[in-house]
Amino acid sequence: MLDAVARSPEPVSLSQLTTLLGIDRSSVFRLANTLKRRGFLAYPGGRKDYVLGSALWRLSNHYDWGTMLIRVAQEPLRELSARTNETAHLAIREGRQALLIDHATSNQVIMVAGQTGEIVPLHCTAHGKVLLSDLDESELHSLLGRAALKKFTKQTVKSVSHLAEMCAQSRAQGFATDDGEYQEGLRCVAAPIRAHDGMIVGSIGISAPALRFPKERYKSCGAQVAEVASRITAEFAADKKLA
Repeated sequence: MLDAVARSPEPVSLSQLTTLLGIDRSSVFRLANTLKRRGFLAYPGGRKDYVLGSALWRLSNHYDWGTMLIRVAQEPLRELSARTNETAHLAIREGRQALLIDHATSNQVIMVAGQTGEIVPLHCTAHGKVLLSDLDESELHSLLGRAALKKFTKQTVKSVSHLAEMCAQSRAQGFATDDGEYQEGLRCVAAPIRAHDGMIVGSIGISAPALRFPKERYKSCGAQVAEVASRITAEFAADKKLA
């Protein structure tokens, strides 16, 4: 019932719900009234048609995406690190930054250290660009403002308009890259993890010293990261339905 109301561009009447759900009108009425009493459905402007209520948004805001992602992505994260023999990270967006919430290290003598709990910029990291990749230029301006973006290295993107182009490219190819834009000598590739409705809820990626990670590896590593991200997306959606 909630899904039917959420998908409708207009308030949904009791008759429409009865038709959509395929059960008798009295049962639909009792269920809808129960959801309305608990705040999951509401009447807009006094009408007796249904829209989503505030309780649903409160639940959404309190949902712990990070904990859920760590649980679902833990094994794929370690598999990705083993397959690429590089450090792999899992991240979520925290306002204007990205938070690294889990990692798996490689067996390389020289490697990127695990940095779980670190906050990194959105505009100049592979994880950040992936987490922003569904936003257009106006949405990026709303989030990041119109001032010049903070510079960390000579490769750091300088403007939101350029960042919008990079996000569009990331969206098209299914992964984002970081060519020493946040830390000199470090290259990264990351791909988005999505909820069942398509919303980006996290990212997974690998990081390595530039000397061991030439740009020629972007395509193959990007494909590997994107494949693991797609698998986590499928597992995440299934796990959420059972939660």
